[in-house]
Amino acid sequence: MITTELDFLKSHDCLEQLIERVRQSGKDGRRIDEVERELFAGLMQMGFHLLMAFVRQAGDGDVGETVSVSADVKTSAPVVEGESVRETRTWRRLEQLHTRSYHSIFGGLTIPRHVYGTREDQKIEVVPLDARLGLPLGKFSYVLEDWQQRMCLKESFLEATGNLSDLLGVAPSVRAAEVMNRKMAEFAPGFRQEQPTPPADEEGELVVFTADGKGIPMRRPGAAKQPRSKRRAKGEKANKKQMSYVGAVYTIDRFVRTPDDVLEELSRTEAKTHRPKPRHKHVAAEMTRVIEGEECNGRVSLFGVLSDEALARNHDQNKPVVAVMDGERALWEVLKFFLPKAIGILDIFHVSERLWQVAHIFHPENSPSAGAFVTHRLRLLLEGQVGRVIGGLLQIRSKHRLTAAKLAVLNATIGYFENNRDHMRYNDYLASGYPIGSGVAEGACRHLVKDRMEQTGMRWTVEGAQALLNLRAMYLNGDWKTFIDYRIQREQAEIYPYKPSLAA
Repeated sequence: MITTELDFLKSHDCLEQLIERVRQSGKDGRRIDEVERELFAGLMQMGFHLLMAFVRQAGDGDVGETVSVSADVKTSAPVVEGESVRETRTWRRLEQLHTRSYHSIFGGLTIPRHVYGTREDQKIEVVPLDARLGLPLGKFSYVLEDWQQRMCLKESFLEATGNLSDLLGVAPSVRAAEVMNRKMAEFAPGFRQEQPTPPADEEGELVVFTADGKGIPMRRPGAAKQPRSKRRAKGEKANKKQMSYVGAVYTIDRFVRTPDDVLEELSRTEAKTHRPKPRHKHVAAEMTRVIEGEECNGRVSLFGVLSDEALARNHDQNKPVVAVMDGERALWEVLKFFLPKAIGILDIFHVSERLWQVAHIFHPENSPSAGAFVTHRLRLLLEGQVGRVIGGLLQIRSKHRLTAAKLAVLNATIGYFENNRDHMRYNDYLASGYPIGSGVAEGACRHLVKDRMEQTGMRWTVEGAQALLNLRAMYLNGDWKTFIDYRIQREQAEIYPYKPSLAA
């Protein structure tokens, strides 16, 4: 109790010093930013003493010579489904006080406490003070982890740890931040599965599913062992990319338009303000990786996660499910398996890009003539005249002698339209108010993957990339605080299964 009161007195001293410092600073005419920085440093010091007082007033965890606790245990005996098997065991207090480090946002603490088990050289079974305080599994506080990982989601681990250290004077090492990121991400799949569907009255008239692929620069095997001065062999790329599959599910109201409306929108730099907004957009990204010895395809994993949500959010199964994607055949094949009744739509922006590529075979780039070439054919497509556009391109091919490179571009576009014409009934889609552009998927690829994973010099392992993608998805979905609370509750239940019996 004496040490606790000393910490309270130290915090009072810090407060009085801060008050006096502000008074004196006013008399000295100091700049406000100088005072602001000193106040923050002083408040950090005061917070440290108050936190130390809180820990000390909780005691040393001595609950007697022995402690009996009950917890769920694994057993090979048959049990009734849905029931857990609990076992009560008694442990004795070990003679020596055991200390542990705790790194808070105010600085590092050393916490001595009594522990319970069989003997000193065996596993510690029960630590009452740790359970009482809700200490994390690792040495860093949940608050410090939260703040650190928020930074790591946006900038490199090196920059994030350096910035946090500059702000607080404390921060994990880069390696610790990376490990922290992966450990935290382990809770992401469970969190995603347990999230309730949005309220029906907040949903739109359509359920929209969209997906795309985005490459991530990967670390080459053994690259860390190679000297930095080693030159790459001829034809060897600086890095190899592995595809991440990025998608989103959201609902939106119908938006009936004409071909002229779409052409006018495509020529604008900003979308119209009256366009309906996506509701409860949830993004996700999956990479092909090995889980428990088996390779899990990233496309399949992504579609499995998002199709479950799409079906769950179609409460009465009376809303059209619209899938907007580019022409990658593998995506459409997986879609058929998971959402066979979805209305497939080929993204109009990819169609437009193909037409521009053909236009530049015959016209200067970004010239009025190239624009007229694209606009004419795009209008025909939006009116449902896909066959006419394909036929026109075939005629162009027969009438012009093209170089091999230009012919390849033209043939690729013709094949692209022929292979995807079942998903190019744009006149029907516009009349039904369906979205025809995958801007959400493009945005997800940029915000979820490119903005963080492709920063200068970054190289990833599959495990590290997937962990960061999982956490960035939580953040972009607006679920970060809820996820942090979920993770803390689950981890506490895992490391202190005996806590309820201690309270009893």
